[in-house]
Amino acid sequence: MLIKRLFLICSLPSFIAGCTGLYGTQPPAPVYGGGSTVYNKTTPALPKASRPEINQDNSTGTVKTKPLEEFGPITEPIEIEPEPVTPEQEQEQESFAPEEEPAASEPTQEPVILAPQPEFSAPPPPPPFHPLESFAPLSPAVNALASAANQDSQSGNIEAATATIERAIRIEPRNATLYYKLALLRLKQSKPRLAEDLAKKAALLASTDAELKKHSWLLVARAREMQGDLKGGKAARAKAGQY
Repeated sequence: MLIKRLFLICSLPSFIAGCTGLYGTQPPAPVYGGGSTVYNKTTPALPKASRPEINQDNSTGTVKTKPLEEFGPITEPIEIEPEPVTPEQEQEQESFAPEEEPAASEPTQEPVILAPQPEFSAPPPPPPFHPLESFAPLSPAVNALASAANQDSQSGNIEAATATIERAIRIEPRNATLYYKLALLRLKQSKPRLAEDLAKKAALLASTDAELKKHSWLLVARAREMQGDLKGGKAARAKAGQY
């Protein structure tokens, strides 16, 4: 223990001598409030332009600083003049300019040629129809009813004439003349379908009367034409030409 104390006492002077060698190598910190600033001689002083101004208020002991004027904000706009362009540079700019694409031309419309339309000629009108006026003699009772029916038809009372002929048919149900007259009345009533059936029956019953057969088929042709059956009307006229 004694040896350790002696060792420490002997090494203390060398430790103190080493510490004294470090004195003066570092700059001392500035002291404010004392009226003077202490700097190391080896440290260069800051230039005035970069050092902030320090104002010391001795009454309050506060220090006021001001910003450097040379680092103030720039409020005025800076105008930059363009560099003059030489003729060589202008040629280079023109050579690199993009070429304008030619405008697409509108497609030309070819004239439309219309094909000639076939001319449709209207079918010729059917030949006029002339009813039969002369008939074979009838019995007195049937003749009287047929005469009354003719008077009613001429006066425009088609319904009365139709009822009178139907009474005469009930008297003589196989009389071809009465069926022909009734077919004419149905044709006047705009009932061509009934008129066609009655005219066919008249042509069937008039076995020996060729004239009545012919006009009965002509009446059939007229009734078919009124129904729009022109082909059937033509066939009926061809059959009427056989008598």
